[in-house]
Amino acid sequence: MKFDYYADTDSLYIDLSERPSVESEEVAPGIVLDFDEKGKIVGIDIEDASNIVDLSRLESNALPIAAMRVAAVA
Repeated sequence: MKFDYYADTDSLYIDLSERPSVESEEVAPGIVLDFDEKGKIVGIDIEDASNIVDLSRLESNALPIAAMRVAAVA
């Protein structure tokens, strides 16, 4: 799973899988789900993210994380 924040558009993309997206559906204003060819969710796009989620904090509870990488904010 990977989180990408794009400050220029204030959008947050949560990449749930490395499978390509073939279909998207807006499920709420500014919230788009991406699906693969089998209809399984592969990503979540959140527009106007800074007004919807707290981007200053990321918390993980009981995830079996094997590796974690944090990139510095430019």
